[in-house]
Amino acid sequence: MSQQDDGEQEIDFRWAADAEHKEPSARARMLAARWRENPPDPAPFRADPGPVAPRRSSWVSTAIVLGCVAAVILLLGYVQTRSPY
Repeated sequence: MSQQDDGEQEIDFRWAADAEHKEPSARARMLAARWRENPPDPAPFRADPGPVAPRRSSWVSTAIVLGCVAAVILLLGYVQTRSPY
């Protein structure tokens, strides 16, 4: 490309950026047409939080984890004693 082409291309970008009216995107046009026929219901900025399940206490979670660790240790010990090596 020659330098003249670069200069023309830059002028074209400047011309497009200085345009007074820019066409909305396809999604914006689609939503505007849909909302003209059936406007959306008003909605709060944040929805109300749903019901919250009660949390398990920390000692229950700790007991579950320690029980799983103990089961794995016992299983590995059993497998090791059963092996012929």
